[in-house]
Amino acid sequence: MRRRLLTSVPQLLPTLVLTGASLAMWAAWLGWDQQRDLHPDGSSTGPYEAWQVIGLVLTLLLPVYWAASRRHIAAAVAGTTAGLTAAAFYDWSDDASGLYVVGVMLVMTGTLAVTTAVSFLIAAARGGGPGRTRP
Repeated sequence: MRRRLLTSVPQLLPTLVLTGASLAMWAAWLGWDQQRDLHPDGSSTGPYEAWQVIGLVLTLLLPVYWAASRRHIAAAVAGTTAGLTAAAFYDWSDDASGLYVVGVMLVMTGTLAVTTAVSFLIAAARGGGPGRTRP
């Protein structure tokens, strides 16, 4: 039992690193902007600008690349998805309409799909696929 626990901790570490990195990057790029922009015609946009979301995505490529290039594809996908989903839930949960749940589910689904595709592409480019081990 003890040996199994000691061998599973290093396997869990990349997932925890990716989760923490995703939470921190959400806070850095999106967490500080909470105000909607009101336009002269009465419509509103926001609270995030496109450059903030693009910055978040581009910044997340580094830890995803780190994990996927070391064949931790499941960690890259699960950690990034868990981190962004938790951050979105926390950030948007004060919405009185309850529609934030739809947004959180879209963040989760989109992150899951894109991170899976990117991770497999990185792993394939770095050594012939997820099943091969490098010397």
